[in-house]
Amino acid sequence: MKYLCLGYFSPEKMDASPKAEIETVLSECQPHLEELYKSGQVIMDVGVDLEVKCLKRMNGKVEVTEGPFAKTNEMIGSVFIIEALDIKEAIRVASLHPTTQLDAGEQFDWRIEIRPIHYFKKRE
Repeated sequence: MKYLCLGYFSPEKMDASPKAEIETVLSECQPHLEELYKSGQVIMDVGVDLEVKCLKRMNGKVEVTEGPFAKTNEMIGSVFIIEALDIKEAIRVASLHPTTQLDAGEQFDWRIEIRPIHYFKKRE
């Protein structure tokens, strides 16, 4: 089964930190990402920008608004898809991600949300 993993963070807390500190933390992520990739279960991994546009159909037209659509203090910073036998294995694999491995995760409110994927079509 495939699982969608969404990595969240607090932009306010990250913005309040010195740029050098953020760069140091991000450089500490790479070894953990390599361990995640070595699992052989990562299908896709992407970092996403902070710019968000939301699409919604209203009165027969598609309206575009600034996002994020959900009212939250968190932002999505990364998205990855893994393949695992069940949710327990998905949790084990996702826990290799820097979000859960680095102490900075607590400081910046990092977390990962894991959702089973009902269908997955790879574009040829």
